[in-house]
Amino acid sequence: MSLQSFFFKKYADWKLKDVPEAQRDQMLALVQKDPDLFKRIGEEIERRKKGGESEMKAAMEVMKKHREEIAVLMQR
Repeated sequence: MSLQSFFFKKYADWKLKDVPEAQRDQMLALVQKDPDLFKRIGEEIERRKKGGESEMKAAMEVMKKHREEIAVLMQR
């Protein structure tokens, strides 16, 4: 495990403390498979929030847009 992935896991544990551990591990595995995709998703959500959308609406719309890419990652 690299130092970066160690810190990323600790940060995710802290931010997602209310999420069950199995789901947290699944989410971390997806992010580690394609970190660039999730970086783009995060940036797009931030742009939409700055444009006036609520965080929930922005996240839902962006995740719908990238649904197929995430599905492919989940099947790897």
